[in-house]
Amino acid sequence: MRGYFGVGVERLSKPMNAGNLFRSAHAFGASFIFTVESRLSLADTRSDTSEAWKQLPFYRFETAETMTLPKGCTVVGIEFLDDAVELPSFRHPARAAYVLGPERGSLSEELLARCDHVIRIPTQFCINVATAGAIAMYDRLLTAGRFAERPVTPSGEPTPLPDHVQGVPVIRRPQAG
Repeated sequence: MRGYFGVGVERLSKPMNAGNLFRSAHAFGASFIFTVESRLSLADTRSDTSEAWKQLPFYRFETAETMTLPKGCTVVGIEFLDDAVELPSFRHPARAAYVLGPERGSLSEELLARCDHVIRIPTQFCINVATAGAIAMYDRLLTAGRFAERPVTPSGEPTPLPDHVQGVPVIRRPQAG
């Protein structure tokens, strides 16, 4: 899979949610994790049994305005807004930073202004922050990964992927002169 992604939270206050989100990010292959406007102590994220904050680059941003991401990184807000793009219809950018809001609130206006895209999970009401992040990462994996096609029936066999075919080797010779 080409590209990279990071996952972060704004104004998150519950260490359990941060731990679950960061552990999922680590499991799904995130390149970095971050917080925005959070006084969260990473030592309290006991639900992060993989200790993602020790395995991945971790960034703590004081405000949405000071959030500094890699050049070319697209900011994708995950928020329960009527005008957000529904996740099943969203094409994930190759280089993205997904950011979720606090447990009892929404992404700030300042952070929404930084978002290139805002997506929503098509549920009837808001779901847990860590669960929402895991669903978005799973969708990214499904849409960007190379998996066998699903069978038509539950008892059917997946259609195997064709073998990868290497192209003809290109032999470059030094230019004369």
